[in-house]
Amino acid sequence: MPASPSLRRRRLAAELRRLRDQSGLSISDVAEKLGWQVSRISRIETRQLGITAPDLRKLLDVYGSQDEAYRTRLAGLARRANERGWWQVYPRHVIPSEYGDLIGVEEEAATIRSYQPEVVPGLLQTPGYARAVIRAGRRGDTAAEIDRLVEVRLERQAVLSRAEPPPPRVSVVLNEAVLRRRVGGPAVMREQIEFLMADRDRANIAIQVLPFDSGAHPTMVGPFTMMTFLDPADLGVIYLEHPTSSLFLETPEELRRYEEFWDALQSDAYSPDDSRAFLRTCADQYG
Repeated sequence: MPASPSLRRRRLAAELRRLRDQSGLSISDVAEKLGWQVSRISRIETRQLGITAPDLRKLLDVYGSQDEAYRTRLAGLARRANERGWWQVYPRHVIPSEYGDLIGVEEEAATIRSYQPEVVPGLLQTPGYARAVIRAGRRGDTAAEIDRLVEVRLERQAVLSRAEPPPPRVSVVLNEAVLRRRVGGPAVMREQIEFLMADRDRANIAIQVLPFDSGAHPTMVGPFTMMTFLDPADLGVIYLEHPTSSLFLETPEELRRYEEFWDALQSDAYSPDDSRAFLRTCADQYG
């Protein structure tokens, strides 16, 4: 599976920011040299705007990059960043750009670590559970519209069972509340929990439960997902989701803080084996 368009643009933007920093030039300096608007360069570096091959060559000339192999590699990233991923065939009201960015990053992730205080993460939801969760947030949608959104959510899950490249290694910490909240009714919850137990047996998926008894912890403010990539130059991202928006965090300090949060969560959560026993108990209670 080739690199996703969103990740190609992400890598290209990171390289261009790095080159500009190395050159000692500010965005304003570059804009003045090229006769461009400052906002144009800023949008390229923040992945809001693609770049043509001629404009890329101009930037690389300004930054003093003479390595032809490197320039060719960046040109390839720029060209393929405009290709379409499977999710981009859906209209914007089904998959908004921020959701598309998340799917693109999931497609490229080597590891995915997620803390969820209220809901099973989308990559591990059963159809019945996904339908109930989506319906709760989109009560005005028709059944057909809900079905389409469930279809997208299930299609995302193919990344976990693909053959090539190897699927990402997934670690999830679920707050006990996720298992206690009756989403879709007892039958849906039992099916979902048993699915989680089966998934835990896969080599690339591990699930832990954070019990109520563990008390206060540093991420009580909300869920987060951490993703890393095979490229050693890419430090990874933190994905934060809100009801009307989402955000990617990428600075070294932000990544360091969330690593600390994750370590604390894993320390306070049940071990994978104890979590499996807890999941079994919860599933039986819904029986």
